[in-house]
Amino acid sequence: MLIEFEVIERARKGDDAAFNQVVVAYRKRILGTIARLIGRPEDVEDVGQEVFIRLYYSLDQLRPTEVFEPWMYRLTVNAAYDYMRRQKRRKESRMSDLSEQQVMMADASAGGKENQEEIRRTGIREFVHSLLEGISEEDRALLILKEVEGLSLKEMEQIYKVNENALKVRLFRARQRVLKAYAASNAADGLSVT
Repeated sequence: MLIEFEVIERARKGDDAAFNQVVVAYRKRILGTIARLIGRPEDVEDVGQEVFIRLYYSLDQLRPTEVFEPWMYRLTVNAAYDYMRRQKRRKESRMSDLSEQQVMMADASAGGKENQEEIRRTGIREFVHSLLEGISEEDRALLILKEVEGLSLKEMEQIYKVNENALKVRLFRARQRVLKAYAASNAADGLSVT
């Protein structure tokens, strides 16, 4: 826990100063999770704001404060899903849709200022991002929470409200779908997969 239960309890009872402490304590973690889920840096703050608004208006519904963190992750994942659904409905191409790395790569290739190692790292990040874009939102969120955020299966049980074995199966299948996306990507590029 990043914050003591008593602070959460005070926030739950309407103490605005305590709620502010909760926001300050969880802000970086929540925004990081959102950034990895939605992949659009310019919209992370907006989705984060939505998470904290939802938290503010529903905190009084939280009964045992011990389940706060999984509940907070659930709010975060749901807000990210809502954002991604809205984006799917609104498929328009804008310059701001380019990631920061893509803009940097374009600038670097035009100016020749970026070194080879940064180009390689950026390429890897873009490749991983494209693989994750090739799987469902649910699989992406599941893998990010487990592999990037480092949540335990027990923590994820509370978020997804399923038992550990079901989560293991979901994680296995999500990983398999990433491997299939990787194989398809290599096949499209004419590379063999062993």
